Order: sequence, then C-alpha cells, then structure tokens
Amino acid sequence: MKRQSIEIPGVHHTNPIPSASKIGPFLASGSIFGKDPDKGGAFAETAEEQCAVMFANIRRLMEAAGGTTDHVLKLEVWVKEPSYRALVNKQWLAMFPDEHARPARHMFVTADVSPGALMQCAVLAVLPA
Repeated sequence: MKRQSIEIPGVHHTNPIPSASKIGPFLASGSIFGKDPDKGGAFAETAEEQCAVMFANIRRLMEAAGGTTDHVLKLEVWVKEPSYRALVNKQWLAMFPDEHARPARHMFVTADVSPGALMQCAVLAVLPA
C-alpha cells in the first residue's frame, strides 16, 4: 500500500511534514494546532479559541482524509496549563457526546508545545475502506 500525505486545508506546518499520513485505512496525524485557516493559518488568540479551532481542525483533517470524527480511535492532547483540561473536555463532549462510543484519549501537561501554541493534539484513526 502506498502512503498518502493529508493536509488540513488552509493550515500548514512550518516544517516539511504533512498534517497526517495515511496507509490503507490507517491515519496518524502530526501535531494539530489551534491555527485558524480563516485567519491565514495564524494561531487563535485565547486558549478557549485555540481549543475550539484545534477541534475544528480535527474535523477538517478527518474530512480531508475521507472520514469523519467517528473514525478517530485515539486522541492525544498536550496543554501548557492544567486548567486547559476543562476547555478540552468541553470540545471533547461536543465532538463525542456518546459516552459509549468515544475514542481513547491521553492528555499531557507540558511547557514543551510548539511556539505560539497553548495546546496541540495528535489523532490516530481507522478510516472506512
């Protein structure tokens, strides 16, 4: 099977890497940020806005890959501040309201996120054939 690079429309990494890579039904993303494609790919200003845009970018990525957020198997999230967990939980519950059909999730609190980012995430997904 041939590897395919997937991009989030309107959002590009500064490094020479795609937003995600897909082989067969499997998709693994790199870092997904709160970069707003409607603002030239700039970071949203507040943590709440970055979180909302980050989750919107998950949706954009999954659509670009030919799937939906229903195909997300695991989400890993890195936040700069422990208080951002509540922001992530708000968006998480909106995206995955069914408590019996949510992906796995792992959160890390670290200062080691990309410059300008208050949080970032990575997705593992299994797409439809």
